[in-house]
Amino acid sequence: MAEHVRVAVVGSGFGGLGAAVRLRREGITDFVVLERSDSVGGTWRDNSYPGCACDVPSHLYSFSFAPNPDWPRTFSGQEHIRAYLEHVTDVFGLRPHLRFDAEVQRMTWDAQELRWDIETSGGRYFADVVVSATGPLSDPKIPDIPGLDTFPGKVFHSARWDHDHDLTGRRVAMVGTGASAIQIVPAIQPQVERLTLFQRTPPWVMPRVDRSISGAERALHRALPFTTQLRRGLLWGIRELQVQAFTKHPDQLGLVEKLARQNMARAVKDPALRAKLTPDYRIGCKRILLSSSYYPALTRPNVDVVTGGLSEVRGSTLVAADGTEAEADVIVFGTGFHVTDMPIADRVVGADGRTLAESWKDGMEALRGASAAGFPNWMTIIGPNTGLGNSSMILMIESQLNYMADYLRQLDVLGVPPGPQGTGGGRAALDARPSAVHAWNRRVQDRMRRTVWNTGGCTSWYLDSNGRNTTIWPGTTGEFRRATRRVDLAEYEVLRAPALKKDEVTA
Repeated sequence: MAEHVRVAVVGSGFGGLGAAVRLRREGITDFVVLERSDSVGGTWRDNSYPGCACDVPSHLYSFSFAPNPDWPRTFSGQEHIRAYLEHVTDVFGLRPHLRFDAEVQRMTWDAQELRWDIETSGGRYFADVVVSATGPLSDPKIPDIPGLDTFPGKVFHSARWDHDHDLTGRRVAMVGTGASAIQIVPAIQPQVERLTLFQRTPPWVMPRVDRSISGAERALHRALPFTTQLRRGLLWGIRELQVQAFTKHPDQLGLVEKLARQNMARAVKDPALRAKLTPDYRIGCKRILLSSSYYPALTRPNVDVVTGGLSEVRGSTLVAADGTEAEADVIVFGTGFHVTDMPIADRVVGADGRTLAESWKDGMEALRGASAAGFPNWMTIIGPNTGLGNSSMILMIESQLNYMADYLRQLDVLGVPPGPQGTGGGRAALDARPSAVHAWNRRVQDRMRRTVWNTGGCTSWYLDSNGRNTTIWPGTTGEFRRATRRVDLAEYEVLRAPALKKDEVTA
């Protein structure tokens, strides 16, 4: 038997758990959270590689409605963030709503019943509304490297770390130089025999000013909760002030770039290695990475930096684009995720029978980062153009939760219950008008043109296959919160179920 719920939330990371908490706070308890794994946590469950930590301060990278006075460090590690999400799950009573081992295989809009028919690996569900919170960093991407299948050793992605495979004394190849790689390299460098870093594009790296949060600080935050709010507010305000440099005046980032060069020069004395590690694009074009141990690790005698990226595998011999060869026992891919081509999009079938992937074949776009035209009563958390380059995604998630809450309130108002005369509209649905979606996307893309992400001279995972930035929000988090505070019904078409006859109502 299929379970019918008012809302089905997909995913139990920050977005999914945040949606679940907000639903309960809105008085909605008829919902499920569909999770493909066996526990909550999302990307903070999946990414358990050595050195994994957040590059946003802990007091900002947490829900405003669930402050944690006991963060152990200013930049907390994966285990602490995952424990926080488990804590949120328990404190807000979310366990009864969780459906583990329930990976969405297909969800199809039923235009007659005005509901979603959801097939999962754990059963079938009907839902009046779907909130998709699968997240853009959930499905790892491994490039198609010729000969990779001939490699005799172990191969895995950073987001699927094999903890049973001991790297001690091994020759390890690290492919990629993104946020995961710069944490993995210094964590494993002391234990491996040789570490070869295959670098396609060097990142800009700034020091990570991390420290333990003292017992006195934590006691203060527990005794006086407003001090936690003050700390969060200061962290937020500083980042809001930085936004204009990224979005309107990229030339102002020159000073930051100078500081990054000085940071590299202090740690890397070899001019040849420094040349390899110096980017040729404006700082901020790709995400600025934070680490105080990455550069020192690269100077160790058991580490080689190979430029050009991995281009071919010949058995245990790895060949770089510049022809350099290296022997390896293990290959670790830190090559990112399917961000602009999320696999979930192939599994969502809208009102006209097209999948979301087909609808987005020319690029992702959603009204206020939430609603896609032709997919009624379907919303996404961390949707197109809601990403950030310098602040906490939790701020954006909470803004989208405000939008979700008002969306559901509007559906309540629009849904007409059966009346005494035997007629009634029953449930209602909202479908984003294509004109509204296109108008919103056009405004976003117009603002994007002068940002550092588009003008900085790099190729990043923010850009889709057409070179369009469909990932980042080109403004402040405050602007986004104002834009998502209320649902504008003029931007939606209202769909209603066929009117019921009196005998059907009373049956």
